Amino acid sequence: MSRNKPSAKRLQRRIRPKRDEGSRVAAARESGWIYGLHTVSAALENPARKIRRLIATGEAAEKLLRAFPQSHPEKVERQEIDAALPAGAVHQGVALLADPLEQPALEDVIAGAGDSAVIVMLDQITDPHNIGAVLRSAAAFGALAVVQTERGTPGATGIVAKSASGALEAVPLVTVTNLARALDALQRAGFWLIGLDGEAKLTLAEIAPSGRTALVLGAEGKGLRRLTREHCDLLARLPTRPPIASLNVSNAAAVALYELARG
Repeated sequence: MSRNKPSAKRLQRRIRPKRDEGSRVAAARESGWIYGLHTVSAALENPARKIRRLIATGEAAEKLLRAFPQSHPEKVERQEIDAALPAGAVHQGVALLADPLEQPALEDVIAGAGDSAVIVMLDQITDPHNIGAVLRSAAAFGALAVVQTERGTPGATGIVAKSASGALEAVPLVTVTNLARALDALQRAGFWLIGLDGEAKLTLAEIAPSGRTALVLGAEGKGLRRLTREHCDLLARLPTRPPIASLNVSNAAAVALYELARG
């Protein structure tokens, strides 16, 4: 199924920091670094990224220069990269400090949505690895955006970017204050709200949704909250078989997005 969606270059623009310099630097150390060859390469290809510093080991710098002759990586020892990143970060010898991308408002995403657009809604999913993996699947299967709530979610951290493997540059990660109001806005815009629920009577394939669709995913274990379920037009399940009753939320997202794209 083809997806009619606006370019990420139009949806994502540079953000202008509004903090004082001290807090800006602290925030940059917390989430401004992204790392890993795929993730950094995707950021270098994105003109919306405002790059502050690019560091790499000698070997990784050579790889970057072959792909991006104008990147001018600063060659450093691996220990310096380790010190700049969270403990255990798998950086493959390269890290990039950049301003975070300004993400569009949900209203802007809706305004640019085509007749068959798919938007992924996350209900209290807090694991940055899962959020990054959902972004990757969203990019692979043509979803227009991934939407999360402001409270209790990590934002576009380095872990999210690494898990997304470049998808953060292609798919907007939209933050809303209230998920229920966001779902109401999507309904008014003609989106079918389909929540994934392991106890639903029908599978997603049996529902076979068409037109604008919002796929609503709950946290692993807890599932969708009651209010979120009540806002959904339909609940659907994936045809899992015993002894595995459910999938990790990022795996469920990949299967569901594939089913929507296939349909």
